[in-house]
Amino acid sequence: MNVGQRIEKIKNWILDYCESMPTKPNCLVIGVSGGIDSAVTSTICALTDMKTSVLSMPIKQIKTQDELGKSHCDWLKEKFKNIEVKNISLDGVFDQFQNALADYKGEHAYANSRARIRMTTLYQVAGSSNGIVVGTGNKVEDFGVGFYTKYGDGGVDISPIADCTKTQIWEMGKELKILDEIIKAEPTDGLWLDGRTDASQLGMTYQELEEAMKDSKNKNHKKYLEIRNKNLHKMNPIPVCKMDD
Repeated sequence: MNVGQRIEKIKNWILDYCESMPTKPNCLVIGVSGGIDSAVTSTICALTDMKTSVLSMPIKQIKTQDELGKSHCDWLKEKFKNIEVKNISLDGVFDQFQNALADYKGEHAYANSRARIRMTTLYQVAGSSNGIVVGTGNKVEDFGVGFYTKYGDGGVDISPIADCTKTQIWEMGKELKILDEIIKAEPTDGLWLDGRTDASQLGMTYQELEEAMKDSKNKNHKKYLEIRNKNLHKMNPIPVCKMDD
């Protein structure tokens, strides 16, 4: 399908899902980071004409990352009447979290905790207004190599772009006329004080990952599988101890 058809399909899928719920949600709630995934997803949510609450949730954020997210929020508000923007600084929450757990430090653990604090914030907003939390995970990073935080950005109600590759998301971003600086920005999860990119953490670019996923003979396929296997615990159902009786 072409780019326009893909966008229309996702929009209609969101609407159909909401209509199928026992109680139709009043709004769609989504976190905006300044990255292409959340920019595309939030824009498609806005296209549904449902009330869409977009949350900017900086936690000790690098200024340029925070500014990209807020620029997208401003762009959405100018373009759509059904957009509600919430800028919620979580610096103080995270400070208290670190102080309370001062005996349990760990850079990687802190990065994951940031994502989980944001998830909790999204669900508080959604729960206060009969909304649902919309995920921004794509086929490559979330459902290919599991590059997300368990019960963090992986904790959502629906995943509209989960079957779209990063390339397809960049194409949709251009079609939706999303801010050029967001389309061109180096992908990053925004969870580290040093601003490290996704590629530096994964050791591969998204283009390389896509090629490795599609072709078992690709030079990077083995590396792709290594990353994927390490993170399968996030994608598989929670292990349950089954009883015989």
